[in-house]
Amino acid sequence: MQLTLYTDYSFRVLLYLGVNRDRLCTIAEISERCAATQNHLVKVVHNLGREGYIQTMRGRTGGIRLKKEPEEISLTEIIRCTEVNLDIAECLRPNSTCHISEVCSIKNIFEQAQNQFIQTLDRYTLATLLANREQLTVIFDDNIIRKTELPTGTEQG
Repeated sequence: MQLTLYTDYSFRVLLYLGVNRDRLCTIAEISERCAATQNHLVKVVHNLGREGYIQTMRGRTGGIRLKKEPEEISLTEIIRCTEVNLDIAECLRPNSTCHISEVCSIKNIFEQAQNQFIQTLDRYTLATLLANREQLTVIFDDNIIRKTELPTGTEQG
């Protein structure tokens, strides 16, 4: 199974908001610091807000912030609200078109692997990912520095 870029961006937004709990953040700022387009982030932020993970405030002084405590946000919950399907193989889907899935041994193996994946994720929360908050802050800050070091179109040499 490969998680989508949408899920990746959702985690980036949550991590950034978790690192910056003391203030409101903007989509433009997160886009710049997390190397994601604003268009993608608007959709991600809308979904995370609708699901109750972040609070959005409109207006000139508006922004976004975490609505829940990091300890209350499980990784599995985030993946379930951002991924259309968690099945790692077609034969695990209710509407599977595989003709041998009822007797094929690999279906059971895939099912066990998928269950282990979900059980592992269930043990972790956003707080777990924020354990290295200082390092995350440096990386988010460094990303903005790297983008501004050389003007666009300038070559070293």
